[in-house]
Amino acid sequence: MENQSLERWRLILGESGAHAGAPELNGDAKGWDEALSLLYNESKGRGLNDSSPMVHRWLGDIRRYFPSPVVQLLQRDALERLGLRRMLLEPELLDLVEPNAHLIATLISMSKVIPDQSRESARILVRRYTDELLRRLRVPMVQKIRGSLYRLRQTRRPKPFEIDWSRTIRANLRHYQPEWKTIIPHQLLGRRRSSRQLKQLILLADQSGSMATSVVHAGILGSVLASIPSLDTRLIAFDTQVVDLSTYLSDPVDLLFATQLGGGTHIAQALAYARTLIGAPRHCVLVLLSDLMEGAPPEQMLAHLAEIHESGVTVVGLLSLNDDGAPAYDHRMAAELAAMRIPVFACTPDRFPDLMAAALEHSDLHGLASGEKGLTRKN
Repeated sequence: MENQSLERWRLILGESGAHAGAPELNGDAKGWDEALSLLYNESKGRGLNDSSPMVHRWLGDIRRYFPSPVVQLLQRDALERLGLRRMLLEPELLDLVEPNAHLIATLISMSKVIPDQSRESARILVRRYTDELLRRLRVPMVQKIRGSLYRLRQTRRPKPFEIDWSRTIRANLRHYQPEWKTIIPHQLLGRRRSSRQLKQLILLADQSGSMATSVVHAGILGSVLASIPSLDTRLIAFDTQVVDLSTYLSDPVDLLFATQLGGGTHIAQALAYARTLIGAPRHCVLVLLSDLMEGAPPEQMLAHLAEIHESGVTVVGLLSLNDDGAPAYDHRMAAELAAMRIPVFACTPDRFPDLMAAALEHSDLHGLASGEKGLTRKN
């Protein structure tokens, strides 16, 4: 037991713990130590910078020795600490990479400089990540949204052709009259069939550098929302320019490669464009995915938000859409939105379906955040 404890400390301390009397590392422990030293030991790290074959071997080693979440963390540190962008430029290295939101965001930001021989490998990597996220979230998203839209069509004052007789009978069984052998319905239940109930969802996604992983998730989840026939979904990306990406929603991979991650922020300009898209305000939900760090005078942004909100549109401020925890954002602007009664949240991808369902039903979004893991109110 003592030997195991010393071995753990040797791994934690790295080479600084390799003093006289420290246990010699063998087997997997030796492999762990070498893989971590190449990344976190400055002198050894130069080897990764200088050699593609060494990067290739290191990527294989970390996948062999560590679980997937740790592999993703090590890859992210390699990109940030050592600048190993060759990982994303050479097809043989791309094949070994474990995809995650940060890696995909970096890859998308480099899409214009990826060599031709690496483009197909890059698309395959992005497809792997989008497929995995869709596998996890498509069913809950569709179920939540369809349930919301179904409840919205329900009415307690149906016209004769809108009556749901099955639900009406069940709801009025207690009013059965034995002497007449019939039910006297005290409450009629039905569903509206009006096309006016088509809901509109506008996702405004800030694609400045700080929001990169959130844009990746917004693009993938937006493609699921666009597949729901009763929902008219638009996805607008913006930095200092505004780009309508709605035509790409049928394929999240094409959509992500159409984004231009990085750059400044002009939220007011994006809101001005969104206002031209709004049909029936009371049937519209607008999600502003941004850290609210406006590059233009904030008065313009706040004026647009106030007018959109007062027109009857359900407006949601989403500070981040990822698993990274508390985002960096403009606290003063978040407080301004809260003062307008516009809810402001940080949200994980897994909680996004609940947020969208509540927004479509005009539920209390402020109450939704209380005590909910993955959905945090910020004001």
